[in-house]
Amino acid sequence: MKGCLAISGCVLLLAALLPTQLAPAQTSGAKLPEPPQLKFVYEEQVALKSSIPVGETPMGKRNIVPITGGTFSGPGLKGKVLPGGWDWQLTNASGCFNLHADYMIETDDGAIIHVVNAGMVCPNSAGTRDAMLTTPVFEAPKGKYDWLNGGAYLGTLEGMKIDGKPAVRIRFFKAYAPE
Repeated sequence: MKGCLAISGCVLLLAALLPTQLAPAQTSGAKLPEPPQLKFVYEEQVALKSSIPVGETPMGKRNIVPITGGTFSGPGLKGKVLPGGWDWQLTNASGCFNLHADYMIETDDGAIIHVVNAGMVCPNSAGTRDAMLTTPVFEAPKGKYDWLNGGAYLGTLEGMKIDGKPAVRIRFFKAYAPE
């Protein structure tokens, strides 16, 4: 019985302390943090070959799109998209569309930067999809462009044509905390 009283006393003490320990911070009068801001990094115009349908898989309908070239430019960097990359696409049974592009870009001064760009968009309750947003990751060599390594990036993606052939325009932005 003595053990039960000690445990009960501990439980009562914890129960009394937990609401104050777990209660959310009072926001009345407290300033909410500023959301991160976005800074434009560069825009790509990526040339594509016709898509290659793989077909239905256990994960959904698979499609691959060869990346054949293109250009990019922005404040502090410009160059070309190297041929040889791919965009692996997947549409699942609920209509969600996933892309995973993996390719290289080369700056005008010869630096080669690896880009992996992924995103997903799903139909809403009305059956339409929002704009395609992506989360790119860059791997740049140490030196002039290593500022691309790390951080949080956001990409916007839209279809276009280059010389009448399929292409995409991708704009990349880097998130930063406001000062």
